Amino acid sequence: MGESAENRLKRLRMRSMRRGIKEMDIILMRFSDTRLGELDDATLGLYDELLSKNDHDIYQWVSGQIKAPERYGSLVGEIASNGKFNGIG
Repeated sequence: MGESAENRLKRLRMRSMRRGIKEMDIILMRFSDTRLGELDDATLGLYDELLSKNDHDIYQWVSGQIKAPERYGSLVGEIASNGKFNGIG
C-alpha cells in the first residue's frame, strides 16, 4: 500500500525543514510552505529526489553559483524564484 498524499506532503515538508545547513532550512521550508501543495505527482517525486542531494550542492544550484543538473534545472529555478533568492547568503 502506498503513501497517502497527505503523508507524502507532511514528510516532504519535514525533510525540507531538517536540513544540514540553516540556509537550506530557510529556502526549502519557504518553498515547501508555499508551493508543495500545488505540485503534481511527478514534480513531487523529483523534489523528493532533490532532497536526497547534498545541501551544499543544492545551495550552489539555487544561488546560481553552479548550474544545476538538467534534471533539476526547472525545479531549482522555481525554488530560487519562490524565495526571491538573490545570491546573498
